[in-house]
Amino acid sequence: MREKVLAELRALRDEVMGATDAAVASSDGMLIAADTGDVRPDVLAAMAAAALGLGRSTSEEVGLGSLREVVTRCRDGHIVVYAVGERALLVVLGDEGLDVANLHLRSRPAVERLEAIVQRDGVSAG
Repeated sequence: MREKVLAELRALRDEVMGATDAAVASSDGMLIAADTGDVRPDVLAAMAAAALGLGRSTSEEVGLGSLREVVTRCRDGHIVVYAVGERALLVVLGDEGLDVANLHLRSRPAVERLEAIVQRDGVSAG
């Protein structure tokens, strides 16, 4: 499963200008696979899971339906966390030049493929 997930992460980074790092984790923060540079992937997975959990709780509280993504804009870039079904997440980091619109466009089919991989192969730490 890890190689399939890594292929998806690399393809997404290649397709989106400004994407610098990416990882997939279980929704409880256990790293499945990562394509990162200087970022500690296990810490990224845990923090992304926390962001996803908070986003899900907020979306339920305000009644806006199922959470799709959480976008955090920082001084020097972006952190985008996508729900991959109920059991996993995709986190993408980008520099200040991240093409967020293209990331959202490209991430939707990637999330669907990742969800199929996770459902077929199960969630396990890589």
